[in-house]
Amino acid sequence: MNIRELELLSWDLRQRVLDLIMAGGGGHIGGDMSLLNALLALYENHLRISPESAGDPDRDRFVLSKGHAMEAYYAVLCHRGFLDWAEVEKGFSRFGSPYIGHPNNKLPGVEMNAGSLGHGLPVCVGMALAGKRKGAGFRVYTIMGDGELAEGSVWEGAMAAGHYRLDNLCAVVDRNRLQISGTTEEVMGHEPLAGRFAAFGWEVLSVDGDCLAQLDKAYARAKELTGKPVVIIANTTKGYGAALMEGKAAWHHHLPTWEEYGQIKEEFAKRKEAARYA
Repeated sequence: MNIRELELLSWDLRQRVLDLIMAGGGGHIGGDMSLLNALLALYENHLRISPESAGDPDRDRFVLSKGHAMEAYYAVLCHRGFLDWAEVEKGFSRFGSPYIGHPNNKLPGVEMNAGSLGHGLPVCVGMALAGKRKGAGFRVYTIMGDGELAEGSVWEGAMAAGHYRLDNLCAVVDRNRLQISGTTEEVMGHEPLAGRFAAFGWEVLSVDGDCLAQLDKAYARAKELTGKPVVIIANTTKGYGAALMEGKAAWHHHLPTWEEYGQIKEEFAKRKEAARYA
């Protein structure tokens, strides 16, 4: 899919995420909006998996380590045909429903349950190492939030991935610099993130994570690089897409009022129209 088509689709999926959160009575809207473009570019143009190939042992693997951004993942999975949107919207966050607020591997297309932060990368290291040892051709991807990088398990996984030179592994960091309690720098300090990953033997690509063109190029570049794992540091905006939400920690988990819903919907529509003629 070309970049203009991706851009237009992105605004449609953002509206779906907004509608899903309203239907379910809550959701992690800020993080949904910051990582949606990374998910979309990956699933549309780079991840070798479809509903038909979901059981193929040579399929690419993806784990949403930032599991609380499930509303964005639902939107992408439905668009790709793994799930039915009407069913997801009807059942989201309802008692007894499989459509919960975090990844549920009982659902088609979901590789791993997630929610406890810091687990996605270590599991993906295991998947990538298994692929290497079997001589398989699949690639493994994960998206993490920058807040979860405070978990020691992330850096244990990063160390192992560098040691085994897992060039079939690509991690994405949704670097929106905000978490529920405030800025990530308050927890992790101001040491350059790229330098940390490089010290563990990773190739580091830093991009504007709100820009689909830059994300698309980074995924393509990651597949070309050999000899080491790749991390894409996607510098994003929490709540991207509407000024009401952008860059505000209060929108980490927030149910919009109907007035806010109308404002956000209107801005999505305007930005989509601007993208159409850009």
